[in-house]
Amino acid sequence: MQRSGTGTWATWTVAACGRRGLEEERDALDGLVRALGHTPVRFEDFSAQTTPSREACLKALETADACLFLLGPNYGHVFPETGQSATHDEWVAAQAAGTPRLVYRKLGVTFEPSQHEFARVVEAYATGVFRDSFRTAVDLLPKVAGKILELASGPSPLTFARLTQPPVLHWTLDEGTGGLQTAGATTLLELHVLPLDSAGYSARELDALGYSLPGRVRVTSTVENDVPLSPSRSQDYMAVAVPDSRPRSWDTPRPGQLVEVRLYRTGQLSTRAVLPQDSMGPILDPNALPDQIAKLLKFTGALNIITQDRIVVAAGVSDPAMTSIDTFDPHRSRRTASLAGLGRSFALRAEPDESVNLAALQAGAEEVAGHLARALIAHHPSAA
Repeated sequence: MQRSGTGTWATWTVAACGRRGLEEERDALDGLVRALGHTPVRFEDFSAQTTPSREACLKALETADACLFLLGPNYGHVFPETGQSATHDEWVAAQAAGTPRLVYRKLGVTFEPSQHEFARVVEAYATGVFRDSFRTAVDLLPKVAGKILELASGPSPLTFARLTQPPVLHWTLDEGTGGLQTAGATTLLELHVLPLDSAGYSARELDALGYSLPGRVRVTSTVENDVPLSPSRSQDYMAVAVPDSRPRSWDTPRPGQLVEVRLYRTGQLSTRAVLPQDSMGPILDPNALPDQIAKLLKFTGALNIITQDRIVVAAGVSDPAMTSIDTFDPHRSRRTASLAGLGRSFALRAEPDESVNLAALQAGAEEVAGHLARALIAHHPSAA
């Protein structure tokens, strides 16, 4: 999450299910957010832009430190490209990004049927959030002001607990790319999330979740709609492969990218991604690696599969001897690289000795990612 230099929240996105019926509240919130020293982002304030409207709205949401959603009587226009309203789109994007979301529902109004359905999504016990309510702008403003101040000064959302025994995890480090399309890359970052004390899935439950997995990946907006997904299955898991769309030229720097999602019968949900790479090979960048892991954590949460409150998280790197600790430059390849691990046999894993609450897949993703990235880099021979 981005914060201003003073440590306060810098930007707020104010979203509503259609402006109609919420005009007074939206206008009042604009002044409140500014009075508290923050910058509100509303579509009403956008100037003419060359980018598509949806892209502009979601780009603006990416800059926000928190999102405020107002549930009024109207769902809003349903766009054929997404099958949902703009605010529904923003809800999914904020959830995928792990951005804190505050929801306030207007009382004394009649909701459209589609708005009732959206409200059920927002208020879902396992994957939604607790919301407050209001009747007028006068009623709403003090509630929002108090919550903004609470978020700006609140403690970490994470709670940790030491494990009494090591969890049983499925690792794929020895599989290499396993037939995945990876633009010549062979080194993969893998992230595993296992619900603590999970009973796992029956064959029927795994089939049902596996069938829905491609759609769940699409809804997160992590993968463009025109990118083909390749579902597969084995006795132990259901998977979706994402083709590597990075440049194929060997001397063109290529950023990291998600290439696979796996859901195991045990309840473990795993993602695999290629590391940033240039002509000298894959890079463990102390700055880029935490960000890549945090995005995978938030993506995992946005799939809305894991709902248990306590989880364990682990990360690893396949074929680590081919990696180097360096800075990834998306505009220029390195001329030299130090492969301190070449010729050595070693594993690069950050295995869990603690459980953490579900906030690790949302607001606490950056903190957890920092721990995992530091552990991976510390175990690399180049760090010795």
